[in-house]
Amino acid sequence: MRCSLPVSSKRRILCVFPAYTPSFGTFSHAYPLMGGVKAFMPPQGLLLIAAYMPEAWECRFIDENIRRAAPADFAWADAVFVSGMHIQEPQIHDIRERAHAAGTVAVLGGPSVSGAPEKYADFDYLHLGEIGDATDRLVEILDRDVSRPAAQVRLETADRLALADFPAPAYEHAPLKRYLIGSLQFSSGCPYRCEFCDIPQLYGRQPRLKSPEQMCAELDAIISQPGHPAVVYFVDDNFIANRKATREMLPHLVAWQKRNNYPLQFACEATLNMAKQPEILELMRQANFMTVFVGIETPEADALKGIDKTHNAAVPMYEAIETLNAYGLEVTSGIILGLDSDTDKSEQNLIDFIDRSAIPVLTINLLQALPKTPLWDRLEREGRLLHDASLESNVLFKRPHDTVVSSWRRAIAHAYTPEKIFERFKHQCAVTYPHRIKTPTKGKLTRTNLRRGLILGFNIVTRVGIFSDYRRPFWQAAGYALKRGQIEAVFNMGFVAHHLIRFTREALRGEHNASFYAAKAAEAKAARERSWWENARRRIVPEREAA
Repeated sequence: MRCSLPVSSKRRILCVFPAYTPSFGTFSHAYPLMGGVKAFMPPQGLLLIAAYMPEAWECRFIDENIRRAAPADFAWADAVFVSGMHIQEPQIHDIRERAHAAGTVAVLGGPSVSGAPEKYADFDYLHLGEIGDATDRLVEILDRDVSRPAAQVRLETADRLALADFPAPAYEHAPLKRYLIGSLQFSSGCPYRCEFCDIPQLYGRQPRLKSPEQMCAELDAIISQPGHPAVVYFVDDNFIANRKATREMLPHLVAWQKRNNYPLQFACEATLNMAKQPEILELMRQANFMTVFVGIETPEADALKGIDKTHNAAVPMYEAIETLNAYGLEVTSGIILGLDSDTDKSEQNLIDFIDRSAIPVLTINLLQALPKTPLWDRLEREGRLLHDASLESNVLFKRPHDTVVSSWRRAIAHAYTPEKIFERFKHQCAVTYPHRIKTPTKGKLTRTNLRRGLILGFNIVTRVGIFSDYRRPFWQAAGYALKRGQIEAVFNMGFVAHHLIRFTREALRGEHNASFYAAKAAEAKAARERSWWENARRRIVPEREAA
């Protein structure tokens, strides 16, 4: 549904999503292999706001990961809407500055400002919380007047719009063919209270849900756009937050896939205890889920108690991973170093876990304290929150800072040594990929997919298989997959490993911080000072030095 308030004015709303700096989890180094892909995933929140605006208002959407908003865009707008996460804070401020330079009112909403409004004193309007009564008040204000207010106005949602009343995100405003993967939301909120996570505080512990009919309608909208991504990610905070609802929704998803000849693959984020839900796992397999991101955080069972994540131990960790693999689900894992419980043995325990679990993709980060989390509150009480930009984290670790960072460097170096990552992919070829369902060829043989496959195949063969210094382990893994008829696995492992290896090498050279969230200022400056040819060479030919 759209905003139902009567409006008397016609307004032009420019929705601008800030750029990310290169990061571990967005696979930016692999975009050139795809031909035309410029960004990771369309932002659900800002597209939802665009869809909610009154019908008489004109909306435009710009994702600055695809193209930078021009002065003419700001001049066109009556108001500029921005949304983003903490890691995008500098880019958020930059958009506000350009909006004000054009004399346009700037409005900020989304998770970062909702968690830390004090960071954004320069915006005209702050929308705190989810879509709801605060959104309607914002519409009323802008309908009356789009001049900049004399002082900042804060609007905080008290009555949230039910997910069942959400409009479909304005996918028509987003060039889906420019994204690596699509995005979809089924639920919001998570019942768990992990110490470092701000989700329960921002979105609640009682999961709220969309109807299966809404889900299918949004999927119809995604595949109606030519060149849509082949993979759609459920951005739910925890896909099994309400197990009963997930179990009831999945048959609708399976039926939708069958009606449309399986045009999509799915991925999601969930807790490791989903391994105790065989009925859900089988339905996910039938719906063509391929990947699940799991916040494992640490392989040390005792440490899970300290971060309120004991639900990860509901099933023995390796057994849970094997169970997920047995349903065709490749696990992607989040790992945290710098926990209070870490010891001199934690680094080796993590390295042993990387090798034994054979999880191909692990995002290994240093502990960061986010506002509105139990961790933030505890560290604030203990005087252990840091605000030193020269350090790799805002947490005063129990162990020496340099010791923790050195452990992180050795861990990522081990994980993404080419031989190691391709060996883990070979393991997936043996234990995970054979358990996936065979989908109809008809749903895949589209002009877009054929073009995309030819471009990706050519680039993987040339850039990874010929010109890279990790071509030998790549071809060993590729040969292993091809003998098993797993052609798609060759594309996937070449694409993913290319990014992970290159990004890790940059991180080990000091070009990225230890949270993989933002490029260091020094590297950004160096990139601007390098010649066009040198920057192009760095994108095309992988760096050979590892540190």
